[in-house]
Amino acid sequence: MFKNNLKDILLYRWQQTLEPFGVDQVAMETAFAQLVTVYSAPHRHYHNLDHIHHVLEIIDTLKTYTDNLSAVQLAAWFHDVVYEPQAQDNEEKSAEYADQLLNTLKIPTEHINTVTRLILNTKSHQTDERDLDSQVLLDADLGILAVNPEHYLKYADAIRQEYSWLSTLEYMTARKQCLQKFLQRPQIYCTPLMLEFAELFARYNLNAEVYRITHPYTQEQESSS
Repeated sequence: MFKNNLKDILLYRWQQTLEPFGVDQVAMETAFAQLVTVYSAPHRHYHNLDHIHHVLEIIDTLKTYTDNLSAVQLAAWFHDVVYEPQAQDNEEKSAEYADQLLNTLKIPTEHINTVTRLILNTKSHQTDERDLDSQVLLDADLGILAVNPEHYLKYADAIRQEYSWLSTLEYMTARKQCLQKFLQRPQIYCTPLMLEFAELFARYNLNAEVYRITHPYTQEQESSS
């Protein structure tokens, strides 16, 4: 998607989400420009505006499961706003960022508290079965796992670029552990729709990546033949 078109689409979504709160137009656009700048940082090969757009699209598909749709949408905007691959507190800092910016937009405190809680739940990608809003956000955030294999390869490559400071062995070891944690879960997705239509695709992609990590030389031989 062309960057200018993407920004226009995202600006419209941002405005639609904030419209019910009567946010000042100038403040709204200033906040949007701030988010665009943050998500366009050069080290963000995956956790960028394309990712936010994809998450918001999946939330649209899952919105009938939500209790507080606007809170889920706002949490999507902010859940990766602070992203430093070498840090361990990105989610906490993203929640703080959301709290501060949404306060400047005069969003009700109760609503902001819901948004920050949802963001914090993306740290473990697990939530209570009664927390429908977190389920939708987490499923949307993990929606990339169920894309077609070619798209998934691009995603995996983008993640590798974000961890370019790690050696190949270090990265592959950590990445394999991460993938296996998801595969060991009884189910990756929470919502009925994603469980029915995305679960098998996600498991296929994850298993395929684990295989590529475990058999790197086989992959090299196949690509050179």
